[in-house]
Amino acid sequence: MTHILAIDQGTTSSRAILFDGAMKIVGTAQQEFTQHFPDSGWVEHDVADIWRSVEATCRKVVADHGLSAKDIAAIGITNQRETTLVWDRKTGEPIHRAIVWQDRRTAKFCEKLKQDGHETTVTDRTGLLLDPYFSGTKLSWLLENVDGARARAEAGELLFGTVDSYLIWKLTDGAAHVTDATNACRTMLYNIHEGRWDEEVCGLLGVPLAMLPEVRDCAAEFGTTTLLGGQVPILGVAGDQQAATVGQACFGKGMLKSTYGTGCFALLNVGATPVRSQNRLLGTVAYQLDGVPTYALEGSIFIAGAVVQWLRDGLGIIGKAADTGPLAEKADPHQRLYLVPAFTGLGAPYWDAEARGAIYGLTRGSGPAEFARAALESVGYQTRDLLEAMASDVGGLGETVLRVDGGMSASDWSMQFLSDLLGAPVDRPEVRETTALGAAWLAGMRAGVYPDQEGFAKEWRLERRFEPEMSAEERAARYDGWRDAVKRTLTAAR
Repeated sequence: MTHILAIDQGTTSSRAILFDGAMKIVGTAQQEFTQHFPDSGWVEHDVADIWRSVEATCRKVVADHGLSAKDIAAIGITNQRETTLVWDRKTGEPIHRAIVWQDRRTAKFCEKLKQDGHETTVTDRTGLLLDPYFSGTKLSWLLENVDGARARAEAGELLFGTVDSYLIWKLTDGAAHVTDATNACRTMLYNIHEGRWDEEVCGLLGVPLAMLPEVRDCAAEFGTTTLLGGQVPILGVAGDQQAATVGQACFGKGMLKSTYGTGCFALLNVGATPVRSQNRLLGTVAYQLDGVPTYALEGSIFIAGAVVQWLRDGLGIIGKAADTGPLAEKADPHQRLYLVPAFTGLGAPYWDAEARGAIYGLTRGSGPAEFARAALESVGYQTRDLLEAMASDVGGLGETVLRVDGGMSASDWSMQFLSDLLGAPVDRPEVRETTALGAAWLAGMRAGVYPDQEGFAKEWRLERRFEPEMSAEERAARYDGWRDAVKRTLTAAR
């Protein structure tokens, strides 16, 4: 039993990654599923699609390598956060499609709560802002808009969970309704200071406490599954960005990572005490071990890798994501286009749910190459927005080194531009599957297969460091142009 199976349930696909006893990847299975957009700013997933893709990929990766349940010491789960699911306690049937983290349907409800003066209470207790991004108002919407849902919830017939919680419930045949602290803290229902569901915030949103899962450490007993034909324990759980923080071994206060997937998420380890952001960043649990939480400041960008998907699927100017960097290199250096990818609003540090995407600087000579470059550059600009806000909140970041991971981190062009724009080194690790690695380590450490925190941190290996090459003058001019573009976009949204 020296293998660990990591389930990485993401926004556009589910993956099962098999790790050996040396924490090396030995196999991967992946399955994409359909995205549903029933209205402007709405994003949904079919709950059955999520489960079927997880079930299929887990079985496939194990079978492909001639293994069985007896070879798997434990399962670790990492997942898209904030995505909201409600299902029948007895049958497991969902009452509605899952409402995805990107969904903005509760923007008006959030605005009313702000106008009624509730944001300070919510932020003080949960570390989060009143925004449609988080699970709480999505859950409230389901209870109000699905026929009979509120009465059934109050009667104890319905359960709520983020994706991890639902997967565990399915994997254990309904025996465990649990989550971990990193997922709980993203619901906008969890008091990050006291480590419990907050009765006042739940009451404000009309959420019955009986719907909510039990909250455990990131490395804990979450139940046992027979999915693979025998008993396998689930021993590690963390939301995707916290799992990446763990996978990048950002265990020291002041360490910083940024993950480039569908969105972009930068987390700064702030230690044992939460930091109350003055720049609309989020206070969150980075990880919790042995009952002790470590906190982070997080900046969330809704559109990162998704902007490359837009180039491919929306505009049709690239055939595959890897084409973007080479195309961007062909762009006219004298044109300076700014793409503000507010397709579903702007995240940190702006938090404007009504903003929509815009592009500035177009000329008659602007073409696919210029669009590709502007798209990739938008991710670098948004990352700098986050780091500027973090530096302000903690009194400076010192000699910043940013550890990066996620699909877009494979683009040398993008990572070089990021380093140029930040004026700081960007480190890309040998193992880029840091989200899955984080979940695997949590489970493997709990199972006694993998080393402790200190030993794991020593295993982190650098693949490439990108050093800034851009002049300070050009860096400042480019960033000034970006801030002007964002200002114009926010003004248009009003």
